[in-house]
Amino acid sequence: MEVILIKDVEKIGKAGSVVKVKEGFARNFLFPHNLAKVATSINLKQLEKERQIKSAQYAKAKEESGEVKKRLDALSLTISVLAQQEEKLYGSISALDIAVALKEEGFSIDKNAIDLAEPIKSLGIYELAVKLHPEVIATLKLWVVKR
Repeated sequence: MEVILIKDVEKIGKAGSVVKVKEGFARNFLFPHNLAKVATSINLKQLEKERQIKSAQYAKAKEESGEVKKRLDALSLTISVLAQQEEKLYGSISALDIAVALKEEGFSIDKNAIDLAEPIKSLGIYELAVKLHPEVIATLKLWVVKR
């Protein structure tokens, strides 16, 4: 029996895929748990429409991310902090601090999108990767200066 998966099912397939399963498995497990629906011609047409809509949304999001990437690549962000004599910071700068500074510059970027392996603990110039979209990664130049 062919079914269209509504949600990801482990060892069977991902949501939106058409898979062949045994009729009993579909009737007793997939259908009662709303994990799949029968692969009729109407459902297949609906699935194709949904794929086209998602594809268009994905392309639009990628295009918007490309525009933000151009603006971020041109930006040189400066954060002033209190520091000791040896150019070490009293605290540290985390991805959240950078996201807040970017918000002040007019960007709404999630802190999880900023690729920061560990917090910044000294003065200097840093280049950080900002993942705006699965296919679009911007480079942010960050200056950490003494206040």
